[in-house]
Amino acid sequence: MKDVGVCFPGCAMVDPAMQLRADLHCHSYFSADGVSPPEELIRAARRKGLNVLALTDHNSCAGIEYLESKGLLRADGAPVDGFLVIPAQEISTREGHLLALGLRLPDLHGISAAEAVSLIRSQGGLSIAPHPFDYFRAGIRSRTLDTLPIDAIEVFNAAATLRRSNRQALRYAKERGLPMVAASDAHEADAIGTAYVIVDAEEFSVAGVLAAIRKGLVKREEHYIKAQAAFRKTWNNVFRFRHHRVSASSTKTE
Repeated sequence: MKDVGVCFPGCAMVDPAMQLRADLHCHSYFSADGVSPPEELIRAARRKGLNVLALTDHNSCAGIEYLESKGLLRADGAPVDGFLVIPAQEISTREGHLLALGLRLPDLHGISAAEAVSLIRSQGGLSIAPHPFDYFRAGIRSRTLDTLPIDAIEVFNAAATLRRSNRQALRYAKERGLPMVAASDAHEADAIGTAYVIVDAEEFSVAGVLAAIRKGLVKREEHYIKAQAAFRKTWNNVFRFRHHRVSASSTKTE
């Protein structure tokens, strides 16, 4: 890690011997299939030795606004009491899910993947393709991925339906020379930190973490969630999809 230079007001310097442990894909109960409040995710992350968490609720940044109202997230991108929450969202694009890190967005459900990546880039955020080859989940497949200037690939998703999908994502990222990350995709607090990245950031801030990921200055810790947690996640997904179908049907009949 390089020596730290100038730090903007309010940010925290990183000890040269310190590496940031970050879970970049997590959901709170502000996602329809999440079960834990955002502050519980932070407590679980702290217990497990993490110091960075990206809250990536589905098509919503309501959890980010909630954490800011509780004083657990700063608008300037600095950590609070030694813990950094990265504002983020998992966007349901027309072609599949896309993680947008480092910015706050409205509900963009149904936007094209190309438009989403362009928007994220224009606002200085980071775009990551999660679980792209898990065919039981809504990942962006290679036909579309090949056309996107994304910043990184999630090559290890702790909740992957089939483990070979992670291996395929790893091969794809290597072929394109893209930064590679691992994440828990936690939908409950106990699963936080099952998989995560160790980031060599020059600055303990949202900007510092994003810059390090762009440069590929990350190492991965890869473990799969327990079978019980995987079952609960699948059940919650079924409930979420059923809820959306019922809601859509109700809207059409009104």
